[in-house]
Amino acid sequence: MRKIIHIDMDSFFASVEQRDFPEHVGKALVVGHRGPRSVVAAASYEARKYGIFSAMPMSTALQKCPHLIVMPHRFDAYTEVSRNIRNIFHEYTDLVEPLSLDEAYLDVTDAKKGPASASLIAKEIKNEIKKRVGLIASAGVSYNKFLAKIASDMDKPDGFFLIKPADAESFLEDLDIGLFYGVGKKTEEKMHKMNIFKGRDLKLLTRPELIQHFGKAGIYFYDVVRGIDERSVVSFRERKSIGAERTYETDIFDIDEIKEKLTEVINIMWQRCEAKQMIGKTITMKLRFADFTTITRSNTHNQIFTKEKIKITLIDLLPNEEIKERGVRLLGATMSHFKSENKQDQKQLKIDFDFNEFD
Repeated sequence: MRKIIHIDMDSFFASVEQRDFPEHVGKALVVGHRGPRSVVAAASYEARKYGIFSAMPMSTALQKCPHLIVMPHRFDAYTEVSRNIRNIFHEYTDLVEPLSLDEAYLDVTDAKKGPASASLIAKEIKNEIKKRVGLIASAGVSYNKFLAKIASDMDKPDGFFLIKPADAESFLEDLDIGLFYGVGKKTEEKMHKMNIFKGRDLKLLTRPELIQHFGKAGIYFYDVVRGIDERSVVSFRERKSIGAERTYETDIFDIDEIKEKLTEVINIMWQRCEAKQMIGKTITMKLRFADFTTITRSNTHNQIFTKEKIKITLIDLLPNEEIKERGVRLLGATMSHFKSENKQDQKQLKIDFDFNEFD
């Protein structure tokens, strides 16, 4: 029986800001900026009492709480804190799978140190994070990733929750379907229309029925509602793409300005690729119009791209007439289909896992 822990930092960005600026402790705070198209990147628990949550438009958040403290992003600080936390994880196990800057799976079946109990290890890690980093985390413990992930959300903030093997199926039968990891809002709405409100309702459907309604995800739903998840904790995950995107506060209709903005985004993407010594053969442009319609256009070359070639290629992909008519609110550029290379000796490198990029 595996021993899996899911650690989730509580209100991570906002908590880092409150730690570094003690005058904001205990106050309603969000991370983001005050632009008309800004969204909340993270909200403190004090802000959540006003109904403010991540991804909410900043204008809405300020209406709900006029005295809200808005802090700008400091991604270098968040990344440094995240790496310090990851170092704590690796003291206990080499099987660490970060999902983002603020959460990770740990397989402690054969832990390097600590007690034999996964629950005690999770509590010990929580204490070490609080002592060394000054932040609180929630931990979920079970015998697979799906259950550990759900468990970490059950007792926030500063939570701990254990789902034992003998209790898993009955726990899932009583769980609201919207709390199942992998069930988003649209899937939840669809399930409600099918009279699926709890795990026990989902369990009544056969595997073919679930596949008919949800495609391949139906296989996943059939298994996890029975407590089955054989996925391993993967300590190395090669990056599949590197990109950058920017949202603009006013819609852009001018083609020359769009070309300048796209070049800026490409430069950011290129810097990230160079920093990781990863250059690819496929580039993708993302463009969102003022009406929120989003398109992507890609180009693949047999040879790896240079920065100048990327600029020429993506600019040629711009839908000029549509831009003039509809206006643009977001531009993005992504590179994929990598060939890792070292510029000095042209030998292929082993790429270590790094955290996700944030814009």
